[in-house]
Amino acid sequence: MKTDLWLSGALWSGVTLGCYLLARTIYRRWPQWWLMPLATTPLLLTAILVAVGEQYGDYIVGTRWLVWLLGPAVTAFAIPIYDQRAMVVRHWRVLLIGMLGGSVVAFVSAWVLASLLGIDGSLRLALLPRSISTPFAMQLSSAIGGVPDLTALFVVITGVLGAVMGEVLLARGIVRSALAKGAMFGVAAHAAGTAHAHRLDAQVGALSGLTMVLTGILNVLLTPLIRMALGQ
Repeated sequence: MKTDLWLSGALWSGVTLGCYLLARTIYRRWPQWWLMPLATTPLLLTAILVAVGEQYGDYIVGTRWLVWLLGPAVTAFAIPIYDQRAMVVRHWRVLLIGMLGGSVVAFVSAWVLASLLGIDGSLRLALLPRSISTPFAMQLSSAIGGVPDLTALFVVITGVLGAVMGEVLLARGIVRSALAKGAMFGVAAHAAGTAHAHRLDAQVGALSGLTMVLTGILNVLLTPLIRMALGQ
């Protein structure tokens, strides 16, 4: 039984990594927003799981280590935070206001969306942290009674849509300064937005990574207040 679990985990881990590499190769050849690996990889995996009749619960048992790696991966963003420390010191008030404002808007809009769609209970709570990066979002979701695995899915969808909407705003010249661009992608579209921001400009990408991590940390630190607001 244990051997079967190891084999299943190894198989699905390989399939997951293979799907990502394929999606990344396609995206590099045709860099369209709808071909982002964060969007196409889950679709490829879902199609394969459905085709072979594999249950999600069985799949995640063997691949949860990939989710765990998100935590150490986020620590890599300490580098842009350190590189931009002078920027943080100089603009910390603006950054703090932007992160707080973005977080409040994200939570309220998620609550309203859930209400409009008739979503309640743990599913609603899983939707609330959708606008922070995955490791922080899953931690917060677990703390408030949501479903972390579903939260991860909502985070990916939000990130891809946020990156696309950010590109539209840039094309129309609505957001101009590097600080505003970085904060926009980092706060609203987290990892997907940061990846897109790095393609646009190194400084914008660094600022996006900075605000993404700081927003995640801020939300985790505010978990007790969030639970109080939810009446928990």
